[in-house]
Amino acid sequence: MRLGQRSVEYRLRRSSRSRGLRVTIDGRNGVVVAVPPATRRGWAHPEAQVESFLRERQAWVIRHVDRLDRERAAARARGGAREGGLVPYRGELHRISVRNQAQRGRRSTVERSGAEHGDELVVTLAGGERRSIERILVAWLRERAVEAIERAVAAHAPALNVSTSKVDIRDPRSRWGSASRKGRLMFSWRLVLAPPGSLETVVVHELAHLRVFGHGPAFWSLVAARRPTHLADRAWLRRNSHALHAALEAWPEALETLDEA
Repeated sequence: MRLGQRSVEYRLRRSSRSRGLRVTIDGRNGVVVAVPPATRRGWAHPEAQVESFLRERQAWVIRHVDRLDRERAAARARGGAREGGLVPYRGELHRISVRNQAQRGRRSTVERSGAEHGDELVVTLAGGERRSIERILVAWLRERAVEAIERAVAAHAPALNVSTSKVDIRDPRSRWGSASRKGRLMFSWRLVLAPPGSLETVVVHELAHLRVFGHGPAFWSLVAARRPTHLADRAWLRRNSHALHAALEAWPEALETLDEA
């Protein structure tokens, strides 16, 4: 469809969980419009309603589509998980250097090193290695994430007077961490790509939920007591979430979502 002076494509997605119309600017699929199933009253042919909604929010859509285009260009420029590509680690870009070893039977390794033109992640490929550089790097980064997150939990849990039953490391699309009432925590391994302060703030945030569920004044008081910089740390993650999700892949994840009033 036409929005102002440009043509914008959108993908229509049916969802049984949708109660109305939702627009998401998605890193892989562009503009995605989620609507209820066709069997639900009034949603058999939603195209006119969708396009009216997009035209009314034209400025919002174009702004975030332009932002997506910039993110895609930046991802291409960084190169990701390949020789010479740039990948963030602990908040700093590291250049990927790939080396080969002839010997079989050894595992491929990743080492962080300082170089004349900046920090590097040196990937040494074992003979006969079948995994991609991306998979090798992800495995190494997950291990560093486990170490960093476990250290942060051990440092802050006693001070908050909480205990955990389990800590999972995953790769969720829409959140950096979560906590259950049974003391189970989940964190994204991609936090290790962010500055250490942002990782610590997410850990404190989830630990604080083991004492206070919800985001009221008592909760934020707990977080601020342990992480006075939590507002800046969270802002950094908001600004850079697309880049962290695109760090080793081709495109970023979801950028923005708009619900129908």
